[in-house]
Amino acid sequence: MFLAVSPASAEASAKDNGFDWSPVMDAIMMVESKGNARAVNGQYAGILQISPILVRECNNILKVRGSGKRYSLSDRFSASKSREMFVLIQSFHNPLNSVEKAIRIWNGGLRYNIRRTQKYFNRVMGFLR
Repeated sequence: MFLAVSPASAEASAKDNGFDWSPVMDAIMMVESKGNARAVNGQYAGILQISPILVRECNNILKVRGSGKRYSLSDRFSASKSREMFVLIQSFHNPLNSVEKAIRIWNGGLRYNIRRTQKYFNRVMGFLR
């Protein structure tokens, strides 16, 4: 499932500050696409069902951090690049590595509503147990 990439950069690894996001990403992947890297649902694509807005946010984070790296919309169909984007979003918007916050952000955005994300949270947690 997860292709190992150089752990030299946080955005290229399933780990951020020593925290391994792999189990969370695997659970979200099962809920979002059942592991199908070619899955498309409206504007969402790939194993983690990434939107164009999320790709843009990743590129903004990379720019702020002074990185020359950028993601394209086609990168959503790459399992390894989708995972990189997940870790990048979490490192920036969830620096305390809260699993609950990670799951709710992924479903409801940065200003998620607990009630509206509860069913999704429960489904993802079902794959984590």
